[in-house]
Amino acid sequence: NMNRPARDCQEPGADSPFGIKYRSTTLQKEKIAQSKFKGTDRVTEERVKSEEMQILKQQIAGLQEELKGTEPYWHAACSKLRDQAELLTRQNMELRDELRGECEPYMTQTVIFEDNKRSLFMGIDKLYISPLLLEEDGTKKELGADERMTLISFSKADVKKIMTDQRVIYYYAGAQTTNTAYPDGLEVLQFPNNQIEKHYPDGTQEIVLPDHTVEWLYGDGLKETFFSDGIVVKVEKSRDKLVVLSDGQREIHTVQFRRREYPDGIVKAVFCNGRQETKCSTGKLQIKDEEGILILDK
Repeated sequence: NMNRPARDCQEPGADSPFGIKYRSTTLQKEKIAQSKFKGTDRVTEERVKSEEMQILKQQIAGLQEELKGTEPYWHAACSKLRDQAELLTRQNMELRDELRGECEPYMTQTVIFEDNKRSLFMGIDKLYISPLLLEEDGTKKELGADERMTLISFSKADVKKIMTDQRVIYYYAGAQTTNTAYPDGLEVLQFPNNQIEKHYPDGTQEIVLPDHTVEWLYGDGLKETFFSDGIVVKVEKSRDKLVVLSDGQREIHTVQFRRREYPDGIVKAVFCNGRQETKCSTGKLQIKDEEGILILDK
């Protein structure tokens, strides 16, 4: 009897009723364990997503507060530019009306050439203005009563006016454009669409567009553009570009990379070979290769 196998300690056979019941119980336990594991994993994933959403909401709220803080500044700057553009427009219209009011009466006079002799039929007040020279092509040069202001009328309806303060005003009838040259070298061009250009002696140009966008062109090749919504764009002679957004973000575009700097200190860069870098204000650095695969996270 001592040599008989202890069958009570052995696992039931696969074909026995006890073996089938044993395997069924084991499978049920495994299914229960797997279900608990999946449920825990799902809860953890939902918690992470909730935390990420909360962080994004906080960042959006912070950016909205920063935008509210800078909005009065840009509103004041836009109002100032708008007032300047309206003032220049009014001055342009007044100058144009002045030129037309003074010049048109003399451009309607009749000139008849007979046998190379000039006959001039005029109906103007000689105390106000008197003719000095009349060319056969219809050009007329006249001198004001004070003998200081000179008016030149061309056959193509262009008018050149030399003022007493040495300003020279030329009105191009075909283009409806006025060019005013000042003694110090400044030239101001006023176009019919309300675009105004100022050309300074040092080569700098200031251009005010009809939509109140202001462009500055400098002699060293730098170009600055100030948009009415507060965006500023600077382009160097090397074609490097700096874009300053109204919310404080900055973008730098070069041949080698494009980088965006956020107000919270985050800096993102994309290089010409496709590599991407993200730096946080905390010092954390992430680098992805050209296929978007994370290769460094520290």
